[in-house]
Amino acid sequence: MNLDEILQTFIVESRELLEGMEHALLQLEQAPTDSELIHAIFRAAHTIKGSAGLFGLEYLVAFTHHAENVLDRVRAGEQPLSRELLALLLQVRDHIGALVDHAEQRTVPTAAIHAHSEVLILALQKTASADKQAAVQASAAPASPPASQLAPPAPPAASPAASGPLAATSDWHIALRCGRDMLRDGMEPLALLHCLGSQGRIVGVATLADELPDVAELDPEACYLGFAIRYHSDLGEKAIVSVFEFVQDMAQVHIVPPHSPLADYAVLPGPAQWAASWADALVACGSLTPEERAQLWPAATPVAPVVPAAPVVLPVAQAPTPDKPYPAPAAKNSEAATLIRVNADTLDEHINLIGELIIASAGMHLAVAQSGLPQLQEISSVLARLVESVRGSALQLRMVQIGATFNKFQRVVREVSQEIGKDIALDISGADTELDKTVIEKIGDPLTHLVRNAIDHGIEPVAVRVACGKPAQGRVRLHACHDSGSILIEVSDDGGGLSQERILRKAIERGLVRPDQALTEHDIHQLIFEPGFSTAEQVNNLSGRGVGMDVVRRNISALRGSIELHSVEGAGTRIRIRLPLTLAIIDGFLVTVGESSLVIPLDMVEECVELPAQALQDAHEHINLRDALLPVIRLRPWFGLPELPSVPADFMVGQEPPVRENVVVVRCGSHRAGLIVDALQGEFQTVIRPLGPVFDGLPGMGGFTILGTGRVALIVDVPQLLSTVATA
Repeated sequence: MNLDEILQTFIVESRELLEGMEHALLQLEQAPTDSELIHAIFRAAHTIKGSAGLFGLEYLVAFTHHAENVLDRVRAGEQPLSRELLALLLQVRDHIGALVDHAEQRTVPTAAIHAHSEVLILALQKTASADKQAAVQASAAPASPPASQLAPPAPPAASPAASGPLAATSDWHIALRCGRDMLRDGMEPLALLHCLGSQGRIVGVATLADELPDVAELDPEACYLGFAIRYHSDLGEKAIVSVFEFVQDMAQVHIVPPHSPLADYAVLPGPAQWAASWADALVACGSLTPEERAQLWPAATPVAPVVPAAPVVLPVAQAPTPDKPYPAPAAKNSEAATLIRVNADTLDEHINLIGELIIASAGMHLAVAQSGLPQLQEISSVLARLVESVRGSALQLRMVQIGATFNKFQRVVREVSQEIGKDIALDISGADTELDKTVIEKIGDPLTHLVRNAIDHGIEPVAVRVACGKPAQGRVRLHACHDSGSILIEVSDDGGGLSQERILRKAIERGLVRPDQALTEHDIHQLIFEPGFSTAEQVNNLSGRGVGMDVVRRNISALRGSIELHSVEGAGTRIRIRLPLTLAIIDGFLVTVGESSLVIPLDMVEECVELPAQALQDAHEHINLRDALLPVIRLRPWFGLPELPSVPADFMVGQEPPVRENVVVVRCGSHRAGLIVDALQGEFQTVIRPLGPVFDGLPGMGGFTILGTGRVALIVDVPQLLSTVATA
């Protein structure tokens, strides 16, 4: 992995940590004493700061260090977690995200970004009490602390004075004693060794296990080791010190330059009783000769095991530069062995290849069927099953949980409700519901419109709610679930609902309906989806401009979905969005109308009924299906096809025009209708292709696919057809 790839890993992981940080901060508003949440926020900031230091991102390290100081005081119980501090920490989280963006783009933060950093740093410092201000300023980490700051404050009492003969080695010596929480805080010693190896050569390493407890008392998440390192590098003390800059709170480090006085080697991390162990380790790694050891510790005898190591030469990465000095440490967690990162573009290409495989498999299956050879037909059937299994597993790779998208609205609800002076809580359910990542990416904007509308239009002010006998706190709910092969997303609130009178009055004013026109409740509610329609009395930052609900419906339709609205005045509003699980490959039901082949999404097909052609010709808009009226749509006139095919289609060769016609009963949500077609061809794995700018937006068309014969089949947009029937 080269340096650019490692940097990209740091960017991705930082954004994941920031998302978790925001989620934990919002949860802390409801549970301010939850220590686990506080520790999670601190670890996120600490890990980002540490990894940023490896890349020389000093602006990110310096800013995050101030936030870390405040979080550390909160974690220690020295500073209360007020709503004001939570609001400030949310701003800090956003600013860290902006600094990470600059790191990704390899750009220097602008003057405005630096100014905002100073404003936030000043605000963080002001959160401390007056007697803590000096400590905050003293603890702020400088860009590159000298080696003396990384070493213990004073050498052990047994150490001789810092004078006398010099060490013979021309290499650096590094004594590292890991803190117990080093692994828990997201860093491991091996990462430090790799960082050193990226800018020089590790000549030898000796590991100290003097603090290692018995197996029964061993904590697998704790670090007990120490390391004596002989290191060769020409980069100088500053570069070596910067490797350990971010672990100064979780480890003890002492760095000795080449040809230093022997007395400097006696300044070791840890108590004086460990001197014998360190003495043997210095000899084992090659930093001191046995004679030099004897001069420093003539009476010392080993008191703990030292594990010597042969000289270590780590692979040297790309030569460090000021803007990209070091690779990031490898982050370890309990799922590291089972999870890998896959580039989204690579995954999309994989799905595209699966689609081509499905088309080729369909063509082969047709050719085998025409050959009439039983052995080939058996092989073809096995291959078709395998292709279907590969398709299913490939699509599963694209499935992600909707919870991450839902959780982002915690912040939206919090900030918008505070802006307009309302008390609103967000309830989330079904967060583990999975759907295609492409759908997830495109559903964010419509959901944002709906949530903001629920806050601004739906939930009443506190005084109004109390007067109506409602709780002072309003509630907005986000719910997701699987339903009939689709994903169902609900956005609801317990507010005042839609006022039919106001909607109708606004519609008449705008000329959308006539004053004497009779409209059902459903028709009135559908008016809010008209472009430019708004019932807001005043224009504000959230609403009143008539831009929103028409965009929502258009975006949902572009995802081959549907939207339904149900509202009870005084009780609230519920909006249901129904979406396909995936936009790439679906199970389809192949039918023919004249010479044309059409594909109907299989998850919307309820049943197929064969009726006499004469009965269907006599029917106008409905048929009687088992004593129930069913709306019907004739696909011939809908798509402008001739009444009778002038040339028989491939599948109709040798057949007479049917005396009975077929009705495919489809359902989408609460809408149900019958589609009249000529022939049924059965299930068909459908690779969805977009129609392109010329044909995009044609009524009733949701895309196209390629059949095994090479012919094109159009995909029927069932939600649009059914909405046409519902509004007719």
